[in-house]
Amino acid sequence: MPSDLGGKGGRLISGSDRKKYVELIDESVQNGARQKLACELVGISARTYQRWNQDEELSEDQRLHNDAPVHNKLPEAIRQEILSVINEPEYSMLTPHQIVPRLLDLGQYIASESTFYRVMRAHNQLKHRAKGTAAKRKKPQSLKATKANEIYSWDITYLLSPVKGLYFYLYMVMDIFSRKIVGWQVHDCESSSYAADLIGDIARRENINKNQLVIHSDNGGPMKGATLRAKMIDLDIAASYSRPRVSNDNPYSESLFKTVKYHYTFPENPFSSLHEARSWVDKFVLWYNDEHQHSAIKFVTPNQRHKGLDKAILENRKKVMAQAKMNHPECWNGRETRNLEPIDVVYLNPGKDQSQSGEKKLPMENVV
Repeated sequence: MPSDLGGKGGRLISGSDRKKYVELIDESVQNGARQKLACELVGISARTYQRWNQDEELSEDQRLHNDAPVHNKLPEAIRQEILSVINEPEYSMLTPHQIVPRLLDLGQYIASESTFYRVMRAHNQLKHRAKGTAAKRKKPQSLKATKANEIYSWDITYLLSPVKGLYFYLYMVMDIFSRKIVGWQVHDCESSSYAADLIGDIARRENINKNQLVIHSDNGGPMKGATLRAKMIDLDIAASYSRPRVSNDNPYSESLFKTVKYHYTFPENPFSSLHEARSWVDKFVLWYNDEHQHSAIKFVTPNQRHKGLDKAILENRKKVMAQAKMNHPECWNGRETRNLEPIDVVYLNPGKDQSQSGEKKLPMENVV
C-alpha cells in the first residue's frame, strides 16, 4: 500500500491529480463501497479525502511551511570560537568535558559540552585527541611445550563469600602440555606473596630445574609483584605475560576457570567459609587430574599425560579398535577410525608460521 499522498511527509501531488482521487473515491462510495476502504485503496487517509473534498480550488499544496529562523541557533561567531579553542595546543588533546571546566576556571563560558561535541562532529574533529594514535601492543612471544613441566599458565579468580562485596580468591596453576593442575591455593585476598609461596611449593614438588620452566600469566598486580618476581628469579623461572586487557593471550587459565565454575558440583550459593572453599577446590582438583578424561589430550586424564602414560593408553586403544574392525569389518564401511595419535606439541599464542607448519597445533577452543 502506498504511503498517504496528502499527509505530513507524503509526496506532493498536483491539484488535478487530487481531483482525480476524489472523483474515484466518490464513484466507489456511490457504488456501495465504504469510504474508509476506498481511501485506503488509493493510498490516502479518510481525513485527507475529506480535506480535499471540502477544498474547491484544490491548490497545489496547502501545507503550512514555517520559514521562521530558529531562535536558539548557534551563532556562527561562537561556532568559530569553539573551533579555534579546541585546536589550540593546550586544548588539542582534551575532550569537551575537560575543556569547558578549564575555561570556566578562566572566567570564560563559550558553550556547553554537548554543543562542543556537536560542532566537532559537524567539522569531522571527533577523533582520538591524545598524542599520536593508540599504542599498539605486540602479541606475546609464542611458546611451545613438547613435554610436561615446560610451560605453566596461572591466574586468580574470585569465589563468592557470605559477605557481599568480599570474595575468596582461587590461585590455580596449570601445565599446558598435560593440562594437569600442578598447584592451587585459596585465600581471602590477592597477594604476590601468596603467589610466590605457591610457585615455590610447585617447583619443589615437580623437581623443577633451573632454566627449565616458563610461567605465563596476565598483567595483574599479584602476577607482577616484587615478591613473586624475586622468587622466580631465585628459581631461574622465566616469566611470560599477556597483553593488558587481552584475555585471549591466556586461554588455558581462562578455560580452566570456566570448567571450575561450570562443574556440576560448584555450589549455587556462596561458600560459607574459607575452609569450605578450600575443601571444594581440593575435591575438584582430584577429580580433574585423576578422573576427568580431557578432550584436548585425546581423552586421557591430565595426570596420565603428565606422567607420560598417554602414549601407551592410546596405543592400546588403537589395538582394540583394530581388532574390532577385523572382527566386524561391515560396521566400519570404509570410514576412518577414531584419531588416537598422541599430541606431541602444544602452543601458547602460536604465530602464523607455527599454525601453518607440519606440527600438530592445539585447537584453542578445546583447551579444557
